[in-house]
Amino acid sequence: MKPNKRCRIRLTVFAQILLTLLILTTAATAGHLHRESWYQERWCKACGGQVEVVLPDRTRCDCLTDDYAIEVDFAEKWAEAIGQSLYYSFQTGKRAGIALILESESDRKNWIRLNSTIQHFNLQIKTWEIKN
Repeated sequence: MKPNKRCRIRLTVFAQILLTLLILTTAATAGHLHRESWYQERWCKACGGQVEVVLPDRTRCDCLTDDYAIEVDFAEKWAEAIGQSLYYSFQTGKRAGIALILESESDRKNWIRLNSTIQHFNLQIKTWEIKN
């Protein structure tokens, strides 16, 4: 028994939707082994923190522990992480922290950039490496 034309159209639309979802999922992790949230959730929970805490101004702190307000980010976003961690610290009254995701050895240069900048300007930011 052959599927009728209407059934074939529905299958085609379903296939297009499925393909679109696959492309979007792949694009979201393009260039990275996992999404930022994957690292953020595992690392923060292992440190006993709360993930994605909404602050009074509706911004979201990636990880909030008893002592630190922490920005979790990929290595290439090291400079942005400095500002975000300081802002989260300001909003929460906790110390600033950055957990930098290093997926490959080439990310090491960004770890050095981050810590050199923090040291040069005597910023009160604690840093952690998240290695894959």
